[in-house]
Amino acid sequence: MIQQLLEHIGRFCIMLRGMFKRPENASMYWKELMHQCYELGIGSLPIVIIISLFLGAVTTVQTAYQLVSPLVPAQTIAQIVRDSVILELSPTVLSIVLAGVIGSKIGSELGNMRISEQIDALEIMGINTRGYLIAPKIAGAIIVVPLLVVLSMFLAIWGGRMAGAATGILAPEIFDRGLRQNLVTYNIWFALTKSYTYAFIISSVPAYYGYHVTGGALEIGRASTKAVVVSCILILLADYLLAALLL
Repeated sequence: MIQQLLEHIGRFCIMLRGMFKRPENASMYWKELMHQCYELGIGSLPIVIIISLFLGAVTTVQTAYQLVSPLVPAQTIAQIVRDSVILELSPTVLSIVLAGVIGSKIGSELGNMRISEQIDALEIMGINTRGYLIAPKIAGAIIVVPLLVVLSMFLAIWGGRMAGAATGILAPEIFDRGLRQNLVTYNIWFALTKSYTYAFIISSVPAYYGYHVTGGALEIGRASTKAVVVSCILILLADYLLAALLL
């Protein structure tokens, strides 16, 4: 068990080291980076919008259900929704969802290229496949995922505001007043730190499993599933470690 873990860590580090070589054609790498940003960003946009709106709405309704005491000001609901969305829901929950969306895409794409010997063909042509195939995916995720997290924050808070107004729980003006009270800007910086960390995890781990697939077409699905599971576990572990170190 420990030997296999150390072997995976070593191969993962070797893969990352192999990305940092001088590119054969900088414009080709740049086009691939832009392609990955578009694929990962625009492709994930619908699920981000849907999940964010419902996260905010559900958080508002459940928070109002628990704060039934008349001694608690109504705008406190907005403060709890805001802090929950910024600190945990948008960065962590959304990243776990993106691990399934982005991770399975990266893992299956690289796995299919490995099985069909496209990666071997690129290496015969003298192309650094780690730099050309993996580095743009990781860089694209690091660029796009934090932007998706920021968008998710706005949509979740807006969804909570709309849910509060639609159900009569909280008037929009009271919700807005609560949003402006006791805002800690450090929480936003902390959420962005988490999003960059998660972006690296959900792109590099599936890339590792997809790049090192061996066997037939059946192994591609297994590698993609394993990549998503490992990514989710690492996201939860990183969530705890970052909270313990930075909060």
